[in-house]
Amino acid sequence: MRIETDLKLGFKDVLIRPKRSTLKSRAQVKLERTFTFLHSRRSWTGVPVIAANMDTVGTFELAEVLAQFGLLTAVHKHYSVQQWNEFLKDKEKTIFNHIMASTGTAESDFKLLEQIIAAHPLIEFICIDVANGYAEAFVDFVKQCRDSFPDKTIVAGNVVTGEMVEELLLSGADIVKVGIGPGSVCTTRVKTGVGYPQLSAVIECADAAHGLGGRIISDGGCVCAGDVSKAFGGGADFVMLGGMLAGHDESGGQLIQRDGQQYKLFYGMSSTTAMGKHAGGVAEYRASEGKTVEVPYRGPVAETVKDILGGVRSTCTYVGAAALKELTKRTTFIRVQEQENRTFS
Repeated sequence: MRIETDLKLGFKDVLIRPKRSTLKSRAQVKLERTFTFLHSRRSWTGVPVIAANMDTVGTFELAEVLAQFGLLTAVHKHYSVQQWNEFLKDKEKTIFNHIMASTGTAESDFKLLEQIIAAHPLIEFICIDVANGYAEAFVDFVKQCRDSFPDKTIVAGNVVTGEMVEELLLSGADIVKVGIGPGSVCTTRVKTGVGYPQLSAVIECADAAHGLGGRIISDGGCVCAGDVSKAFGGGADFVMLGGMLAGHDESGGQLIQRDGQQYKLFYGMSSTTAMGKHAGGVAEYRASEGKTVEVPYRGPVAETVKDILGGVRSTCTYVGAAALKELTKRTTFIRVQEQENRTFS
C-alpha cells in the first residue's frame, strides 16, 4: 500500500484564466482539427467531439445529425449487421468519416465487428470499449484488432494513467479513451472506490500519448460546454459526451410522460437496466455500476450541439485561440472554490 499526495483535479476545481485576444468574433474560431493517426496512418478532419457508445446516446439517428456538424458518433455495439446495412444503405461516403463501430472483447463481439467491417469496409474507426482497460486480456484484444484491421483507426479504453496509455498505443491503439468513474450515470467510484479526477487524468494521459504520437479522448465528466473547453484545454484531442447528448429526439431511451412533463430514460451501460436488456441481467459475481435516470426531454439535438460548439468558440475568444488546436497552448487553469452564482438556478 502507498499513498500519492499530489493533488488531482476535476473540471469543477478549475476555471480558465482569460488572456488578451485579437479575435473580433466567435465566428473567427476554427473548431475543425486534422489528425494523422499513429498506426492506421489515416488522416481525419472534423470537429473532435464524440457521442458516447451508449445505447441511449450512440444511435444511428444521432450519428446522422452530428455528422452534419462534423462531429463523430461511437455507435453502440448492440446493433445487428442488418441494422447497420439498413442505416448505411444509400448514404454518402462522408458519413463513414464520422462514425465508429464499437465492440467489447468477447468472442461474439469480435465476430459481429468482423461482419460489420466486411459489409462496410469504408468505416474508418473501431472503438474497443471496456470499463477496465488495465486487464492483460484487453491489451491482447487490442493487438488482435490491430492485426485483423491494420488500416483502421483504433480507439481503446478506458484507462486513466500515462503508463497504460503508452502500453495501449504500443499495442496498436491510435487513440486511447481516458476516464474511470466521471460519468453522470456511472457508479464505479462508489461501488469500487476506484477512479481518477478527470482533468488530471486528461493532462497526464495527454502528455504520455503525445510523446508517442498518439491521441486521447476525454470520456466523461462534462456537464456543460465549459467542461468541454476545459478538457480540450487540458490536452484532450477528442471529447466524448454522454449525458449532455441524452434526452433528445435522436437519443435512445424510452419516452416517459408524467405530470404533464416528458422525460427520456438514460442509463449507464453497466447498470441493471442495460445488463437486463442486453445480457439477461446482472451476473451473480458482479454488481451494477451504473444508474438509470430520467432526463427531461430536450427536443432536437441540433440546438444542443450548437450551444456546445458556441461555448467552445467563446472559450477560444477569451484566451486568444484562433483555432481549437491552439487552445491547450493558450490555457492557464486557476484553482477555484466556486464555479458559478447559483442564486437563481
